[in-house]
Amino acid sequence: MNPIADAKRLIVKVGSSLLVDDVSGEVHRRWLDSLCEDVARCRKRGQEVLLVSSGAVAVGRRHLGLTPPLLLEEKQAAAATGQIRLAHAYQEALARHGITVAQVLLTLEDSEDRRRYLNARSTLDTLLKLGAVPVINENDTVATAEIRFGDNDRLAARVAQMVAADALVLFSDIDGLYTADPRKNPDAAFLPEVRDLTPEIEAMAGDPGSGYGSGGMVTKLAAAKICLSAGCRMAIAKGNSLHPVGAIENGARCTWFLPSAEPRTARKQWIFGSMKPAGAVTVDGGAVTALAAGKSLLPAGVVAVDGDFDQGDCILIRAPGGRVLGRGLANYSAEESRCILGRRSAEIEAVLGYRGRDELIHRDDLVMEG
Repeated sequence: MNPIADAKRLIVKVGSSLLVDDVSGEVHRRWLDSLCEDVARCRKRGQEVLLVSSGAVAVGRRHLGLTPPLLLEEKQAAAATGQIRLAHAYQEALARHGITVAQVLLTLEDSEDRRRYLNARSTLDTLLKLGAVPVINENDTVATAEIRFGDNDRLAARVAQMVAADALVLFSDIDGLYTADPRKNPDAAFLPEVRDLTPEIEAMAGDPGSGYGSGGMVTKLAAAKICLSAGCRMAIAKGNSLHPVGAIENGARCTWFLPSAEPRTARKQWIFGSMKPAGAVTVDGGAVTALAAGKSLLPAGVVAVDGDFDQGDCILIRAPGGRVLGRGLANYSAEESRCILGRRSAEIEAVLGYRGRDELIHRDDLVMEG
């Protein structure tokens, strides 16, 4: 098994120290070019790649003449000017390979609010289908907690969960997880593989106030917990060599966190076991047959809508006699669903005044009973 080569959808998170020179504030162009060559190689063999990048504050502060330590509002101002320079650097590096870049700005709240989560996921899925490489940055001009703690490891894991990624690589200045801080304890042992985040494993991150923990291993293990629950493999790796993705693929040392379930299986387990239904729809016989064959639920197959749910809420799907067939995440609110029930997908825009999803519940967001 090679988690990099086997991943249909791969996310690479780049730390600020790898991408930006701490003194000059300039982007490490040679390193970035080598990373983008790795991305192009993965794309050529049919993989989808997303990049989660830090560096906007580090790039922007120099151009504004700001000297650390920065106030929160100064960090946000630095991010505002650094973001455009960072995006341009990625655009130039990937354009050499004929790859279109899309900048996406997110905060952790975008991954935790259901409606914003669904909108962000839909955008990312569409970009990938259109062949673009999303470069995802923290929205530092409006974020507060993330910019204070540098917690884009967890943001990268949320993105992995959001898009059902197969693998996430966190590149930083350390090559993996040790039993203790290797910079302080010469007896610290390296762990090449972790399958379960036990309390003992979590304790290896050290005290949150230590150098090994603050903004470092503590946030990386928090990211690993998210990935394991989502069925996504995650690696902690040292990324300062050229062609860092290729290096891991060829056996460079790193720690792999390996889940027990595939991404889609884990996602459906989450929908089935962790979400309380906010309403229900009743479907006709044709929809019953289509759902049994693994199809999405279209508005045309719905005959009744019960409850007062919002877009992104979990709802039950009932057969004509009332039997529960399954449950899933609604792409429309209850009010909108009542307007479009029984309608063909092509009629949705005329009825609602905007073009939404063709499906009331997409098959990826749907779990059948039994």
